[in-house]
Parts: sequence; C-alpha cells; structure tokens
Amino acid sequence: MTDAPAYSSPFTSSTSKAAVLYRMVLKDHICPYGLKARDLLKRKGFSVDDHLLTTRAEVDAFKAKYDVQTTPQIFIEGTRIGGHDDLRRFLGLNVPDPKATTYQPVIALFAITALMAAATSYAVYGSPVTIRAVEWFIAFSMSILAMLKLQNVDKFSTMFLNYDLLARRWVPYGRIYPFAEGLAGVLMISGALNWLSIPVALFIGTIGAVSVFKAVYIDKRELKCACVGGDSNVPLGFVSLTENLMMVSMALWMLLAPGH
Repeated sequence: MTDAPAYSSPFTSSTSKAAVLYRMVLKDHICPYGLKARDLLKRKGFSVDDHLLTTRAEVDAFKAKYDVQTTPQIFIEGTRIGGHDDLRRFLGLNVPDPKATTYQPVIALFAITALMAAATSYAVYGSPVTIRAVEWFIAFSMSILAMLKLQNVDKFSTMFLNYDLLARRWVPYGRIYPFAEGLAGVLMISGALNWLSIPVALFIGTIGAVSVFKAVYIDKRELKCACVGGDSNVPLGFVSLTENLMMVSMALWMLLAPGH
C-alpha cells in the first residue's frame, strides 16, 4: 500500500540520479516493499541513500513529519515520489491491479500439471508423450484444482452458488464438490477404484459443464470462476467449462477404453 504520489511529471532517465529511501526494518518485521523499492531503484541506475526505521517510534515520527500513512517512502532530487507502487508509476512501469481479471493462475496450474504428467510418464515408460501422460495430466489438474478450492472451502462454496445449478438447490453440494473432485483425481492418478472415480467425475463434471454453459453462454452473466478457489479473479467461462469437460472426458475414456 502507498500514499498518493507527490509528483506530476514522468521520469524517463535515471542515469546518475540519487534517491533517498526510508523503509521499516523492525525486529519482528522487515517491510517487503521497502526491499522491493531498493532493488528497483538500484536496477534502474539510482544510487540509494537507504534510511532504516528500526523502531515503532521512528516509524511514527517519520509518518508524522511527512504526513504519510505508509512506508516505504522514496524521495528523488528532493521530491517525494511515494511508496513502491508510486515509484513504479514514476518510472513508467506497470502497477498490477489486484482486482483485475487474469488467467495467470490457470495458465500456471495447467503448465505445471502438464510437466508433472510428462515427467511421470518419462519415469514410468521412458517417454514423456504417452496416452497415460494425458490421463495423468487431467488427473493431476483435478487434484490440484481441488486443493486450491479446499484452501478455503467457505469462500469457494459461496462463489460456486453464483452459478452451479445443483448447489443452488442443495447448498451443501458446494462444500462437497472439491472433496469429490480431489477424490476422483487421486483415484484416477493411481488407477484404483474406477467403479468410484468414474461416476463421481462424470456426475460433478456434467453438472458443472451444464451450469457454466447456462450461466455464461445462455444467461450472458459475467461472473468470477470458483475453479481455482474463492480468491481468484479468473472470469467464469472457457476455463471452468474446460475443467468440467476434462473430467467428463476422462471418466468416459476410462469407462470405454480398453485396459480401464
């Protein structure tokens, strides 16, 4: 968090520039944004006069003197720039909006599960590209998606109620769903108890796919997806529909394919 910046013009060249940084370094807390500000200034070619506020009294006195609410605070050529985010704006850098929609969590998740599946396939079969690798990719994805939901089941179930058709009729289903998804995923990884994992995945995947399709493509509602947990800013739509269709496809594949 930062205070409003005390500057009006952009800064483009940092060569041979000096900056003064005030940051909190207490025994029980070192301000991470102070460290990030110092690192950013140095990477941009500034010499940094680093002032440490080592007691709560020093922090309070500094805030009172400059009439600010937060630290760190950066000064360049006698002008107060503000905190870490204000420094990024001053240097023409992007400041991420924590409320903005993003697909980054989903991209990271599927990239890691794909690599995990390829690595497991290589360890077992000597090749990263096998049918089993595809099965593991889906099963790993289901398991990790369930884990993310289970970090805060209450938040997940609250978001889930916005669009899931069964959860709206029977509220406890919102809390059961991540446990069912995780159980099906783990069983599919092992290949055990197919008589249980297949119907569970088929049931929750089908209801989920229908619910998402209705909410997004028929009712045209703009909602956040609960697929990666209750704190996500992933928009409901293609990602959640894909998650559910993967579960349905995996269940049908295991039901119909030889060897399952």
